[in-house]
Amino acid sequence: MKLILSALCWAALCSLPTWARKPAPPASLTDQQFVDLVAQIDMLEAHLGQMAADQASRQDVKDYAQMLVSDHTSDYQKLGDLAAKANLTVPKGLDTGHDKMIAPFEKLKGTAFDSRYVHEMIEGHTKAIAVYKKESTDAQNADLKEYASETLPTLEKHLDGARDLLKKPSK
Repeated sequence: MKLILSALCWAALCSLPTWARKPAPPASLTDQQFVDLVAQIDMLEAHLGQMAADQASRQDVKDYAQMLVSDHTSDYQKLGDLAAKANLTVPKGLDTGHDKMIAPFEKLKGTAFDSRYVHEMIEGHTKAIAVYKKESTDAQNADLKEYASETLPTLEKHLDGARDLLKKPSK
């Protein structure tokens, strides 16, 4: 059942670019699906951020990545507390789909890593913001609704930071 839910969450996340081109909003997630997806995003962002410490060439990319590690690690802990209160479970490790997203980064170093990382952060945070906005109004649990609303400014800061990195020339 968890595998099916994870697959549905992954399919929903992958479909977000299509939704961005069409006026229809993303389908609503159950609270458990939202928790699963957010936990996966937090773990993925933290993992990629840690990789950037060794593989990125630009200091500003490394600094940005460290901010993401800190923010997403903190968010994962907060999510765990909220989920426990709502009798929901939080995944303890990356699912297959999110784990596969790491593989391309393992082969990259320097400016190639920087470029791929920044582009992925823009795409990923754009998708995440859409999901969080939807959940801030549609979540069944009031605490998760509030959490989604309160987390949006941080995700928007991350998106703006990635966009700023894209504008800066490689050194």
